[in-house]
Amino acid sequence: MRYFISIERIKLVRVSWLLYIQVDVDEHPDERGRYIITGSHQLHIRAKVSQSLAGRTALLELLPLSIEELNNAGIAMDRDEYLYTGFLPRIYQEGLDPSMLYRNYYQTYVERDVRQIASIRNLLAFETFLKLLAGRVGQILNLSDLANSTGVSSTTLSEWLSILEASFIVYRLKPYFRNFGKRLIKAPKLYFLEPGLVNYLLGIRDVQQIPTHPLLGGMFENLVVSEAIKACLNARMNPNLYFLRDSKGLECDLLVERENRLMPIEIKASRTFSADFCKKFSAIRKLDPAFETGVIVYGGDRSFEYAACKVIGFADTAQLFGGKTPADQQVIMK
Repeated sequence: MRYFISIERIKLVRVSWLLYIQVDVDEHPDERGRYIITGSHQLHIRAKVSQSLAGRTALLELLPLSIEELNNAGIAMDRDEYLYTGFLPRIYQEGLDPSMLYRNYYQTYVERDVRQIASIRNLLAFETFLKLLAGRVGQILNLSDLANSTGVSSTTLSEWLSILEASFIVYRLKPYFRNFGKRLIKAPKLYFLEPGLVNYLLGIRDVQQIPTHPLLGGMFENLVVSEAIKACLNARMNPNLYFLRDSKGLECDLLVERENRLMPIEIKASRTFSADFCKKFSAIRKLDPAFETGVIVYGGDRSFEYAACKVIGFADTAQLFGGKTPADQQVIMK
């Protein structure tokens, strides 16, 4: 009988553990995958494991729960409830109040652990930085402007941002250019991988604040982009995700690149579909023959085809990356 040893939720990796695992793995080279080590301290775990068990490990990135996973468990909510509740497992396992849990999550993991990793001494500036990032979710990242607002140099903010990204707190979505080098030079857009944390940082403490919040559009875009990232990682796909903004101001919220094809996705927080949502796709397709049929992901719950674009209810985002196709999908001709 094959068995597994699971070491869960570790905070500090002891070298003695890794030496024992290394010896055991080397003595049983045909029994792969017997040790499973999990923990939220990504940087510490990766550094220790990569150093002691080089060539003997496979690293899997596990983000918070996805809408698809919740639906598979019989949990379904509307747009505002998903935005407010977020996707940390304990909320659903223990029925915890989201605002209380995200306060604890922020104070322990983000404020304490990330700050220690980055050796951040100015806690007030770091907290201000995080709140400013939440207030600009889905927007082009401007470190110079953030430096002026926080009184911290853009170099230091860049270091903080790298730690936050490596810790799976934020995600930088790069712009798409045929010239790969430009993807690394042009400013990215910024998103949080846990939408519930955005609510906490914005001071949202009740679901009733969501529909009238001035940042609803950015918050919803953040939700869809985070779902796209989770869908890619859950399918063992590299998330080749970008956004588009050309010199003439033509924009597209999300581009998915795969097999030399580009799928343009526009994200709309509205609960109802409008034909106007599809208008820019004709201009986008003229930019490059690699562009496929455009996709609208909106805040409603129906998925269907409309004229020359596909319309997806936000809860079905995963189907764009190989997830389950909605059973009630329809075709609507213009």
